[in-house]
Amino acid sequence: PFRFASRIAALPGLTVTGAEQMIAEQRRIKSAAELAILQTAMDASYRVQKAVHAGLRPGVRASEVADFIAAAHVALGMSPAFAAVQFGEATAYPHGVPHDQVLASGDMVLVDMGARLHGYHSDITRTYVFGTPTARQQHLWDCEHRAQLAAFAAARPGTPCEAVDRAARDVLEAAGFGPGYAVPGLPHRTGHGLGLNIHEGPWIVQGDKTPLAPGMCFSIEPMLCVYGECGVRLEDIVYMTEAGPRWFCPPAERPDGP
Repeated sequence: PFRFASRIAALPGLTVTGAEQMIAEQRRIKSAAELAILQTAMDASYRVQKAVHAGLRPGVRASEVADFIAAAHVALGMSPAFAAVQFGEATAYPHGVPHDQVLASGDMVLVDMGARLHGYHSDITRTYVFGTPTARQQHLWDCEHRAQLAAFAAARPGTPCEAVDRAARDVLEAAGFGPGYAVPGLPHRTGHGLGLNIHEGPWIVQGDKTPLAPGMCFSIEPMLCVYGECGVRLEDIVYMTEAGPRWFCPPAERPDGP
């Protein structure tokens, strides 16, 4: 392709222009067929999330859980893409830690997973306590939960992406976190689009004024990070309709379950 483009560009009176932006904009809006594939993929990963929660035991390593996630997706006819499993203090780091962890009673557990079906990605994160939540763990989980629901409520056709990010951030700031991107708080964007890429537009982040439109798919995952303690990320994918957003899978409801 590059050799062909260089030959075309060498012709008199012709200019070769990159189509990346045009293609990215077209891919933001999913067709009914694409939504159906994404729904099937998300349903499968949701099943795997529930299986992980049911199978946890004291002493299990994060790497063992990640291996199970990959095998479970293969068994469901998907191609594993990633599995981030974090226990305890490690849950405070959005992109994980470089060492393995061993699960103990009372640990916060963060499980972020995704796989591919016909080229399309799933992506879902759950955070919960392995055991009975402490008052502090309950509080942090509740703050994250309220932030996620506030972002969902703010997502309407025509609403700028950054307003959805702001809605989540307002909840966390009202609870004493932040402000802005400061920690303890939410140090990154609230969400991202997905489809053929795990990360693509629209971007649910400060500064992105792209208006939401029916057919867009994106995550809502305003992670609360408290370094030295724990983190909570509840990530679910939604798709926009004329009436507003719809969850692909049921969102989390309590800090001791998936």
